[in-house]
Amino acid sequence: MAYFKVAFGFLVTAFLSAAVSLAHPGLGFGWGGVGAPGGQSGAPSYGLFPQFYQFSCPQAEDIVMSVLEKAIAKEPRMAASLLRLHFHDCFVQGCDASILLDNSATIVSEKNSLPNRNSVRGFEVIDEIKARLEEACPQTVSCADILAMAARGSTVLSGGPSWELPLGRRDSKTASLSTSNNNIPPPNSTLQNLITLFQRQGLDEVDLVALSGQPIVPRGHTIGVARCATFKQRLYNQNGNNLPDQTLERTYYYGLKSVCPKSGGDNNISPLDFGSPVKFDNLYFKLILWGKGLLNSDEVLLTGNVGNTMELVKAYAKDENLFFKQFAKSMIKMGNISPLTGFNGEVRKNCRLVN
Repeated sequence: MAYFKVAFGFLVTAFLSAAVSLAHPGLGFGWGGVGAPGGQSGAPSYGLFPQFYQFSCPQAEDIVMSVLEKAIAKEPRMAASLLRLHFHDCFVQGCDASILLDNSATIVSEKNSLPNRNSVRGFEVIDEIKARLEEACPQTVSCADILAMAARGSTVLSGGPSWELPLGRRDSKTASLSTSNNNIPPPNSTLQNLITLFQRQGLDEVDLVALSGQPIVPRGHTIGVARCATFKQRLYNQNGNNLPDQTLERTYYYGLKSVCPKSGGDNNISPLDFGSPVKFDNLYFKLILWGKGLLNSDEVLLTGNVGNTMELVKAYAKDENLFFKQFAKSMIKMGNISPLTGFNGEVRKNCRLVN
């Protein structure tokens, strides 16, 4: 009888464990934990895999894409904004949707950091995706995974590459305004500063150049626009001598001056890619070679004299397929920065609030 009780208990435990793993793959079986083995940011995380919602919410990606298609058709540059949201999230506490949290009694929102204030957008699109997912699969799909799926979907809908996306991230219960201020590269970054900030996340200079081909920071990119405040220094006082950046192509320089006056107009916008501002392509790299990179942190990829960034810019300008392949690899790598998995964090009901 004692043997029967032990065996029966084992079977019940095994059944419950199997049920939980089907509903929420990645819980248990050694897949939990924060980040990659050894805590190295940017390395593969064994808590993430593409089939994470195969049983618990198989329609998740279809729901995400249906909302994105409408949002991007209505406003094509929303694709760029959603890509930036994912980047600005991952570079702070890891890919944990901390950027989505509003101010509250316990949260000081990252939305008010210098890189994010009056800059990041797309929160309403994420809200709509989350509401649709909560109707279909209550408290199952995390806000962090929604950001990752929205970034990939925005790339695809803008004519860029797709990739097999690891899923299973959970949402943070905290945010960090100070880390957001310190970890997200500013538009006037030097090349060494860019490399250092990317290395801090486990990303190398290949990732830096490839990911610069999208609007992940208030810098360069194949789709999107920039505010006058982010490139005004290049037009009027690049080196503290009240002169423009001499690397700017002349006609391009005068065109920028027309939309960005020396005084005021900080919120005026200019395309980051004059040729195809809402299409995902490799023209961004060609523009850098032509002296038409909009921001200082674009130009330094060519002229910074550190590492192999010049060669990479030339290679991606020449071969769009090469750029697309590396961009997809680097997006997967960035999406694996220190995710919360297993029983860490939570799955928020509302992406703006902790449960």
